[in-house]
Amino acid sequence: MKKGSREFMSVHVYCRVRPLGAEDEECCIEVISSTTIQLHAPEGFKTNRNGEYKETQYSFKKVFGVSVSQIELFEHVAKPLVDDLVHGKNGLLFTYGVTGSGKTFTMTGSPGQGGLLPRSLDMIFNSIGAYQAKRFVFKTDDKNGIDIQSEVDALLERQRREHNTAIPKTPSSRQKLDPDIADMIKPEEAYQADGVDEDSSYSVFVSYVEIYNNYIYDLLEETQEDAIKPKWNGGGTPVRPNTEFIPPQSRILREDQNHNMYVAGCMEVEVKSAEEAFQVFWRGQKKRKVANTRLNRESSRSHSVFVIKLAQAPLDAEGDNVLQDKNQVSVSQLCLVDLAGSERTGRTGAEGTRIREAGNINQSLLNLRTCIEVLRENQICGTNKMVPYRDSKITHLFKNYFDGEGKVRMIVCVNPKADDYEETLLVMRFAEVTQEVEVARPADKPMCGFTPGRRHRNQERGDMPSVINQLVHSLPPLPSSELTDPRDDVTLPRLIEALQNRQRIRKLMIEDYNKTGFCSSRLQELDTSLLSRQNFVQEQHDKLMERDRIIQNNRAEIERLEKKTKMQEHKIDILQKTAKIYEDDKRSMQHELETRAQRLQREQSEKRRMEQRMHGVVSDTQHKWEKECQTSTPVRPLHRRSRSAGGEKWVDHKPSSSLDLGTVLQPVIPNAIQMSTPSEKALSKGDRYVLTHQEVASDGEIQTKLIKGEVMKTRGGGQAVQFTDIETLKQELTTIPSRKRKSSEGAPAKENQAVGGWPDVQTRVRR
Repeated sequence: MKKGSREFMSVHVYCRVRPLGAEDEECCIEVISSTTIQLHAPEGFKTNRNGEYKETQYSFKKVFGVSVSQIELFEHVAKPLVDDLVHGKNGLLFTYGVTGSGKTFTMTGSPGQGGLLPRSLDMIFNSIGAYQAKRFVFKTDDKNGIDIQSEVDALLERQRREHNTAIPKTPSSRQKLDPDIADMIKPEEAYQADGVDEDSSYSVFVSYVEIYNNYIYDLLEETQEDAIKPKWNGGGTPVRPNTEFIPPQSRILREDQNHNMYVAGCMEVEVKSAEEAFQVFWRGQKKRKVANTRLNRESSRSHSVFVIKLAQAPLDAEGDNVLQDKNQVSVSQLCLVDLAGSERTGRTGAEGTRIREAGNINQSLLNLRTCIEVLRENQICGTNKMVPYRDSKITHLFKNYFDGEGKVRMIVCVNPKADDYEETLLVMRFAEVTQEVEVARPADKPMCGFTPGRRHRNQERGDMPSVINQLVHSLPPLPSSELTDPRDDVTLPRLIEALQNRQRIRKLMIEDYNKTGFCSSRLQELDTSLLSRQNFVQEQHDKLMERDRIIQNNRAEIERLEKKTKMQEHKIDILQKTAKIYEDDKRSMQHELETRAQRLQREQSEKRRMEQRMHGVVSDTQHKWEKECQTSTPVRPLHRRSRSAGGEKWVDHKPSSSLDLGTVLQPVIPNAIQMSTPSEKALSKGDRYVLTHQEVASDGEIQTKLIKGEVMKTRGGGQAVQFTDIETLKQELTTIPSRKRKSSEGAPAKENQAVGGWPDVQTRVRR
């Protein structure tokens, strides 16, 4: 795919299915085709709320089943990356999956079944073995760059290293290999890259680091565990070194002049064969952090990163030595990453340090997923969110690859057993997202513009003296110079003539040879001039490409801003419509509020008029009662005509009367506070009010009026009474004789018993 002037390519994701540990184990993965697998839930596992089993399919660049061989995996996945490495391009390959899914076996392999790493090393040296420079001609500068030394300086460096015993030598390919790594690759399985530049010189450097608890450690550092290993003397007792053990120091990430990330201070070892390189790897592999868990006997507790750096520089015009120009050095690297497996502490039975390690592993993998998801969102939605590379060392180290510095490949290793089903689902979803991410294809690096075939011509020039000797031997043969007669005048002149002829031919050959040398020097000058012109053209081309890149970036930025502007305009329209709706609601609510305020004002005015009218009625009634109640006459009580309000708080106001209150039946109001004149405090305690007034009616009966009202609060904080009802009780006038109790012996009652047979007036009224 192309975006502007740059080509983009998607991240290739492959899937490898590990065989089951036992035949009777339940399998939850099925290979449907060469690019598709299907996951189905194991027995007893419900994938949704309805309890139904849900089968899910996932597609990859290629799926490798349980019967795939290591060489077939290498041919499809790693071989194209090695081809790019030899031709000056970078590559990143990492394995991802649940713990115990076969990631380390895929990367490293075993004797007779070499993994991706040893096969990549073997292919590199099979391709450049005949064109390698001598040791120390290329030299690292500790800033992620490569310097070039002359043959003399390289020779002095080799001699110094050989005589300096303090500096350990790198393992030689002639040394006996570790039996754990011997015979990794069979001779018939060797590969070789095509199109190797014969006019260039190569050198390979390797480094090996691990990321443990989000710290970077150099596995090739010599001051680690080797410093405290005991040495044995002749008596059989160990001799400890005098130096104390220095724990490994964590390394930091830095950015070089080309904005590429690298591990500062990391040891880079120059190797000259695949066996030597793999021996260096195995030396660091033994120092990697592993632990025994419930799921894996040797579970990786860190992410390991093995970097193969290939330095390439053209030969000079003579074809004899490497061109002494650092700007002409091309450095490409291939990173092989073995990620630690995600795990759940509940399944692994981790405790203490293992829990901390598992937490850091899962967090770093989560950061990797987050970066991939943000990249995908930026590319699909056209956003420009910042990718959180710096949240984890593993993502920060490989930031440049996702920004377009090389190809990215991922192998998802899965274990089909049912216990890993839930975690395998998460791995599949991450792989599905990763395939949708695209990275920019790196541009081809320009090489030196010398005339090709310089190495071959140099070899031919090395054979020039033998050619001249053959030509000399091909001169006309000398005649016989034997003299048999002193008077022989023919032999000597013939011999002199033959020698002169041979001398003339020799001079012609020398002149031709000198002319050839002049032409060679002239051609060399022309090559130099052509090289300078090509360099100038290349510089102009690079500037033009840089300007094109800036233009494309500006266009992309303009498109992004235009999209953002349209989105903002759409939001503004929505906000304007919303504001209009709110304004309409506000006007309607204001109108309703004004209407209710007017209604409330009318009700309050009506309430005040009612209060004034009721106050007048009360005062008139009270004045009338005071005039009429002047005499006290015994009365015979009657029952009340209306029910009293029970269960509420009443304030009973009994005004003074001319009647004898001791002989007049008073109404009983439940929960009433009875007093002559109620106070403000008494009114505040009740919510009902009754005014009791007794008078003699026109027919001579005593009537009690209960004027009822409601206690209401005033605006000034006081209490006011609004009368709402009047209840009238009438009593008949009669002489009430004294009442005596019946004797316990059953004597008859006296004649002064109450009329109607009621023993108690109070009880009668309550009934």
